[in-house]
Amino acid sequence: MHIELDVQHNFSLKTLNSFGIDVRALAYLRISSCAELRATLADSALAALPRLLLGGGSNILFTGDFAGLVLHVVSGGRVIAATDAGTSLVRAAAGENWHGFVEWTLAQGLGGLENLALIPGTVGAAPIQNIGAYGVEIKDYFHSLTVFDSINGNTFVMDKAACRFAYRDSVFKHADGRRLVILDVTLALPKRWQPNLRYAELAHALDEQGVSAPSARQVADTVIAIRRRKLPDPLVIGNAGSFFKNPVVSQEQCRALLERFPALVHHAQPDGSEKLAAGWLIDQCGWRGRNVGPAGVYPKQALVLVNNGGARGADVVRLALAIQDDVLAHYGVRLEPEPVYV
Repeated sequence: MHIELDVQHNFSLKTLNSFGIDVRALAYLRISSCAELRATLADSALAALPRLLLGGGSNILFTGDFAGLVLHVVSGGRVIAATDAGTSLVRAAAGENWHGFVEWTLAQGLGGLENLALIPGTVGAAPIQNIGAYGVEIKDYFHSLTVFDSINGNTFVMDKAACRFAYRDSVFKHADGRRLVILDVTLALPKRWQPNLRYAELAHALDEQGVSAPSARQVADTVIAIRRRKLPDPLVIGNAGSFFKNPVVSQEQCRALLERFPALVHHAQPDGSEKLAAGWLIDQCGWRGRNVGPAGVYPKQALVLVNNGGARGADVVRLALAIQDDVLAHYGVRLEPEPVYV
């Protein structure tokens, strides 16, 4: 069956990236089905172009126009795929809004994803970044996903091991996984749900409400309130949320830093390493609330870089590099950006 592709040219991406960077794509196509992906491979003109997969645009920094084809995944659909005595398998199309999906699971009476409420982006982008917040990562509830191979047009299912999840990382961010387009994601949510309150900030916020045995809905509402208090709305101030990953260092390096900086915020990891709070490092270097041209550091959260109006990708990169250099000079720790530079 022939599929007519509605390709648009010289297309503005300003409203499709949460930083609000004003760039254009040589060609742009909304993708709502696997059949449309296959049709792009069959079109010789499109197949010859460089490709960029775009979801919610919340983890990307455009440093210039994109001289290729942007494939904007907008597929929809969510369903309880299966259930047994212990878990419910919930599946969502890649183009579904992540927070909307979390809200849907809660409405079905299913807990597990509440700590990940209000994270921007799409369901399909979530495994790529192995999104996480307040002591939970998507890998903790991951079951499987379906991908489209943009080289040969095949589709297949990948389990957790195949996805190679790590801290803010997965196979999809590496050379052997970049050709794969996620079509849908299936998560396994527990029937016997228990709240995850390991993060002190979340536990303290619930204590302040007098909630000792919270429901999944109460945890989600508290997470949403915290995030709204600390993080800017991308519709008001362009940003990509947390701009830097929390650096992971050895126990020895952490111990040496604590001798010099006793207030250093750190969290022990299961493998014996220590995760440092990037926001604390940036804040201690005096960057919170500072601007470099039209780009700046959000006054309420040093981990968030913002577009104060009219910023280019180069302005944000310049600010990020200055922060990286400063933190490295003060603490000997190199910060790594979360967003993908394009």
